[in-house]
Amino acid sequence: MDVALLIAAAAAAGWVDAVVGGGGLVLIPAMLIVQPGLPTATALGTNKLAAVFGTASAAWRYTRHVRIDLRRLIPVFVAALVFSALGATVAVALPTEIFTPIVLVMLVCVGLFVALNPGFGGDASTGPRSRVSTIAGLVVAGVVVAFYDGVMGPGTGTFLIISLTALVGTSFLESSAMAKVINTGTNLGALAVFGLQGNVLWLLGLGLAVANVIGAQVGSHMAIGRGSSFVRWVLLAVVVVMVGKLGYDLIAG
Repeated sequence: MDVALLIAAAAAAGWVDAVVGGGGLVLIPAMLIVQPGLPTATALGTNKLAAVFGTASAAWRYTRHVRIDLRRLIPVFVAALVFSALGATVAVALPTEIFTPIVLVMLVCVGLFVALNPGFGGDASTGPRSRVSTIAGLVVAGVVVAFYDGVMGPGTGTFLIISLTALVGTSFLESSAMAKVINTGTNLGALAVFGLQGNVLWLLGLGLAVANVIGAQVGSHMAIGRGSSFVRWVLLAVVVVMVGKLGYDLIAG
């Protein structure tokens, strides 16, 4: 029963991650429920192991069907790997509780903005922004969001999609494709640190990775087939869930 729950959670997490990110909000609580004595750091590290396979598989499918400039993403991928690892390294010294209210406010703002601007991120996107805006968007994704993923993590994929859509000028579908490539880098960087710290259950993580990949393939296939409007609604749903989860954590202390 416990194994079935984890497999289902890993598949669901892969699906959510492939569309808009936020799969950790599914798999991490599931691991902590099934194994109540599991250290949080170990749950985070094991989740990263499963997620890196799922995200990489989703990135592979997206890049086969959605036109994005992979050459432009290579330095962003490298930066994401480095800054995510840096974030995971300093996470030990930084209480993640200080980030919760900040992330909560940011998510509420993101949700309201997307809900009140139905044309934002649509398939008929406004086209590329200025060179400065594009560079800023890639820096935010590869440095700021990547560092956040190493330190805390929830909503990384969502923040990547929003920053790329707003600053680079891509549609939600294109942003989701780019986000998967960058998110693969952030997952690898954080996983390396968690692994060196001994906070990864390798056998369990590899088993969950199989289910995560299956979920990621289904999710990316649905996103590609249904377009940016589908990504938009899933993004809003994930934002609502994340706001509820982080708000509960903040109140419960």
